[in-house]
Amino acid sequence: MRIATWNINSVRLRLDLVLSFLESYQPDVLCLQETKTPDEFFPAAAFAEKGYGFQHIQGMKSYNGVAILSRLPLTAPLTHDRAGKQDCRHISATLADHDIDLHCLYIPAGGDEPDTTINEKFAHKLAFVDELTAWWPQALTSGGGDAKSRRMIAVGDFNIAPLEHDVWSHKQLLKVVSHTPIEVEKLGAMQRSIGWVDAVRHFVPADQKLYSWWSYRAKDWDSADRGRRLDHIWVTPALEGTLKATETLRAWRGIDAKPSDHVPVIVDLEP
Repeated sequence: MRIATWNINSVRLRLDLVLSFLESYQPDVLCLQETKTPDEFFPAAAFAEKGYGFQHIQGMKSYNGVAILSRLPLTAPLTHDRAGKQDCRHISATLADHDIDLHCLYIPAGGDEPDTTINEKFAHKLAFVDELTAWWPQALTSGGGDAKSRRMIAVGDFNIAPLEHDVWSHKQLLKVVSHTPIEVEKLGAMQRSIGWVDAVRHFVPADQKLYSWWSYRAKDWDSADRGRRLDHIWVTPALEGTLKATETLRAWRGIDAKPSDHVPVIVDLEP
């Protein structure tokens, strides 16, 4: 089974790019973030024509928005409001054939200033992560059964690059939102809440540079290579043994005249 995640930065603007990705890589499930469209304008038919007829979407005009597009049946579709807002950042569904609960997340970016006293966006980001940290154990045990055998996957744009080599310069980005110590600490607490396994770093050593985002501000993004790994795929321990491969598609940052500033991240499993 192939799971992919991609912050597409407007699904309607980049529909052809997404369709090309689906044809090229044939994921069983693609999770999108920043779809930036109300549900009634989501290009559902175009994806269904490509075989992705099982869909769970939640979108809004111009901002945010998340989607799960699947070739596999989806059941129990849910939307989750976080940190006191209804801003289309977290949806989930069950891959019924494999008994896997899949969560698609778009954690707030947090603005520019890493100071909650002057930046409400940063405060919102930290509150969002804190709420998830407290909520995951409930999700793990909901419905009964053995928590240790619960099969869950969380994917998406987490907007935090936690490791030293998840950013182009650990020292220079310590005071830059996405890599500040408090963000790294809180994401670590979220990961430890139920023992999430970082499926990408399961294959790519922590001392190896790896990025999934490069700013639009850098026209020479490829040569400058000032990237950050903001996009993640996590699995619960019950799925760790099923992990087979991963790929972060760097080339897709420059594959089109108007690419997303994020690239697709893929993980293969044998569940």
